[in-house]
Amino acid sequence: MTSTNIHSLPTPHGGSLIDLLAHNEALETLRQTASQLPSIVLNERQLCDLELLLNGGFSPLTGYLNRDDYDSVCEHMRLVDGTLWPMPITLDISRDQAASLQPGDQLTLRESEGMALAVLTIESIWEPDLMLEARQVFGSEDDKHPAVAWLRHHTGPVYVGGRLAGIQLPHHYDCRHLRHTPAELRAYFEKMGWHRVVAFQTRNPMHRAHQELTFAAARQAEANLLIHPVVGMTKPGDVDYLTRVRCYEELLKRYPEDTTMLSLLPLAMRMGGPREALWHALIRKNYGCSHFIVGRDHAGPGNDSNDQPFYDPFEAQRLMHEYADELGIEMVPFKMMVYVQERAEYVPSDEVHAGETVLNISGTELRRRLAKGLDIPEWFTFPEVVEELQRRYPPRAKQGFTIFFTGLSGAGKSTIANALLIKLNEIGTRPVTLLDGDIVRTHLSSELGFSREHRDINVRRIGYVASEITKNGGVAICAPIAPYAHTRQQVREMIEPLGGFLEVFVSTSLEVCEQRDRKGLYAKARRGEIKEFTGISDPYEAPEHAELVLDTAELSPEQSVQNILIELERMGLLSIRR
Repeated sequence: MTSTNIHSLPTPHGGSLIDLLAHNEALETLRQTASQLPSIVLNERQLCDLELLLNGGFSPLTGYLNRDDYDSVCEHMRLVDGTLWPMPITLDISRDQAASLQPGDQLTLRESEGMALAVLTIESIWEPDLMLEARQVFGSEDDKHPAVAWLRHHTGPVYVGGRLAGIQLPHHYDCRHLRHTPAELRAYFEKMGWHRVVAFQTRNPMHRAHQELTFAAARQAEANLLIHPVVGMTKPGDVDYLTRVRCYEELLKRYPEDTTMLSLLPLAMRMGGPREALWHALIRKNYGCSHFIVGRDHAGPGNDSNDQPFYDPFEAQRLMHEYADELGIEMVPFKMMVYVQERAEYVPSDEVHAGETVLNISGTELRRRLAKGLDIPEWFTFPEVVEELQRRYPPRAKQGFTIFFTGLSGAGKSTIANALLIKLNEIGTRPVTLLDGDIVRTHLSSELGFSREHRDINVRRIGYVASEITKNGGVAICAPIAPYAHTRQQVREMIEPLGGFLEVFVSTSLEVCEQRDRKGLYAKARRGEIKEFTGISDPYEAPEHAELVLDTAELSPEQSVQNILIELERMGLLSIRR
């Protein structure tokens, strides 16, 4: 294979920028090579990593970590050559994909539509201990940590490492005027004479406190400001990036002209706390920044399953101090900015005087106010930002929602779902769609059997359709058996960021379900004539945290529907006219 001309671009703040993209004759040769190689299609996270490898955002990496570098990074936060690098950047694949590969082979990496993006020359193939990686890098095996959950449930069992030769960057149709490579940002800073630039990392909408924080940071560093939000993968449940970008663009008008720039970073965050802070700083150095803001609980994922923080809130700042001499970018530490009513201004939290009144709206309170259509005061955020958030997140009574039934065959799910369909259509506030198990099997999943894999595929298809209905303001009523807890959780995660979600566990006992069995399916399953039948030869994992539990041995369909309507009203999703 003809390799790319890997070359370094200088930066005024130390380090060098690696360019892995092929050019001119080498590019044409690489394209021809790529067309003849085995290939894999990258998922969203892998695409984010590849883009930052190819454009130099992950300099000094020249590809995915080989096994030695991976082990060293996980344990010591350094490459084998001693270079500081805190986050393992790996390419995970299935065992089937790995079966025919060996070191020295080449592999074409493609995006979902088949476009070839890069060629990987493999140096290492191995099966990592993913939970060891979770402990070493994220300090936990708790699934409430997004990166741990990704490792456990989404990561392929085999890693391949090696050097990359880039054909082209992933193509983005959106926000193209705000997307810059590291080389492009450096050139812009040079053109503008910005010799000191402080970067602000964010995955949330920015409000008045963030503006005041960035003003103060720029003053302290005597630098221009780069607002550099992540628009790759962030924490599940975050505000979608297009809504955030509209908010950032409105806020940008509130900064002095020619002092501040907005640029988007296609990063897949791991929410790795202190390690992630170091990683973010190194990335911003590659983008040409001299300073980087690190605040309280930088890139923290929140609390664990015991409701304790995964990381100490100032551990990231301490780690940045520890490695300050070799980072090549200077930290600007900041504490929380709070609004003091008596002064009518924002100040650092440790500068509040005794007796002064601090006003604050938490993220939870902001979501509550948006959900109920309540006032959001101007001291907290600007009206233009509120307008964008209200467009994306209308009051709950105007949002779409999904009612997801689960329970054994014969429990009464379909009967309740059909009665609920009629009642919601009678109320008439939104269009309603019924995705009953039998209906879906006929129209969406006719080729699927009843193995665990096929059951999961069927339920995820139902969840996807329901998420689209919910996103567009409708009501989806889903009534599959959905026997497995993890798949139901995946459906919830698909839908909850888009609207309401009500899980209804129809808890009717196996004995009652068997007594009702008009088709004789349970009897056939007990005789072994039907394999993998839920409740007999295949398990049913009962929900532990369903919003509503109904036992149709005790409740009529009308009573069950009434209980659901009351719960929807309590959740603010429905206003019933009496």
